[in-house]
Amino acid sequence: MSFDLVFFGGTGDLTWRKLMPALFQAFRHGKLPTNGRILSVARDEMSDERYREWLKERFQEVDGSKRPSDDEFEQFAALLHYRRMDLSQPEHYQRLKSWLDERQADTVVLYLATSPHLFTQICEQLGAAGLNDARTRVVLEKPLGHDLASAQQINKVVRSVFSETQAFRIDHYLGKPAVQNLMALRFGNALFEPLWRRESIANIQITLAEGLGVGTRGAFYDETGALRDMIQNHALQLLTMIALEPPPTNDADAIRDEKLKVLRSLKPFTAATVARDVVRGQYRAGSNEGLPVAGYLDEAKVPADSQCETFVALRTEVQNWRWAGVPFYLRTGKRLSGRDAQIVINFRQVPHPIFPGTNQANRLVIKLQPEDGLELQLLAAKGGADGEKLVPVSLDLDFDKAFAANRVGAYERLLLDAIAGRLNLFVRSDEQEQAWRWVEPILDAWKADSSGPRPYTAGSWGPAAASALVARDGFAWAEEE
Repeated sequence: MSFDLVFFGGTGDLTWRKLMPALFQAFRHGKLPTNGRILSVARDEMSDERYREWLKERFQEVDGSKRPSDDEFEQFAALLHYRRMDLSQPEHYQRLKSWLDERQADTVVLYLATSPHLFTQICEQLGAAGLNDARTRVVLEKPLGHDLASAQQINKVVRSVFSETQAFRIDHYLGKPAVQNLMALRFGNALFEPLWRRESIANIQITLAEGLGVGTRGAFYDETGALRDMIQNHALQLLTMIALEPPPTNDADAIRDEKLKVLRSLKPFTAATVARDVVRGQYRAGSNEGLPVAGYLDEAKVPADSQCETFVALRTEVQNWRWAGVPFYLRTGKRLSGRDAQIVINFRQVPHPIFPGTNQANRLVIKLQPEDGLELQLLAAKGGADGEKLVPVSLDLDFDKAFAANRVGAYERLLLDAIAGRLNLFVRSDEQEQAWRWVEPILDAWKADSSGPRPYTAGSWGPAAASALVARDGFAWAEEE
């Protein structure tokens, strides 16, 4: 299968830090279809050869094991091309069309790795230039909009140019191997699905924690915040994968129909429940790995009076027969105790304990980063002088080791899926809009709340109120038990 892959924003951070290294790994693994061309477009004036040299320099900043040798890069670079393009000029789209029409590849993937405010302009220009035929797919990076209205406007323009099956809204968390294995875990095994319900599960915790601060992204982040940056997309997508009903097939729309039902079943927020069930915070000066770090207000390009949240913890419920009464806790933040992304399924305790001192329930931990795997925490008799005393033991599956020869990164998987036309791990427009619809009352309540975010020390797990949020139900975050 021949393909042309075009990166709009070809000299941007996303392209050279994430997308190009992922493509190179696909190339190294022999998974990239043959007879392909990769075209980067940007405003800079460069030749193909100069762009290849520029990218090779950038690759020196890539993790050592993923960095190409000179011979590998020379082979990969043969696929790379560059064109200068002003995204506001119609004639530049016509030149792009001429380049793509040179050989009429089987598939054309147009990846919008630009600022989201350019999405509508680019899509309109693509439509005007005729760059939207049946072989063409468009990939849209998050964040898709700033609120429901802006998301709906983007989707309206995208739908006017491309069909829904041509639009690939990317959420890289869905490309993580452990997330892909959620479907296999639940619907490929007889073990867990009978227990995957309110009668057996006490609560579910989703944590997306980062040890780093905002770095050089202060201006962007201050207009976005943790709720828009992580909860509205990544965390909610993970929640839907955990809570969805068994789809009739493994087809994209069958899966996405069930995810949409979950989003529509989420307990809606009011001003009163936002005050009770949502905690927002902002980091202050602290330490990271023993070294002092600045607070958010001291970061570059952050306004001195900013009320932007760098931490969010919230409690919600999925109001249907499977999950009624089970609290779902979502948490994300910058400058937390470490880089840790995981989903914790806390099962209920046995109904009648017969072993002395038994007060710990079973737990399934789905690890997303930095590790990738599953850990099932059980209780077993220690024996010996302790007799029948139960102690915790773990069954730990490391996917990276178990499937080392076949593991691919999130962006590698999603890029290959976009080229192949597989929509299973991409977000449909109605999903995306429903997610915005659910978080909007939180944004509205915060606008009316002059108290602002709660301070927390960098290197901690966020404001104390986040622990109180869970303790109110008689539970605790996983690291606090």
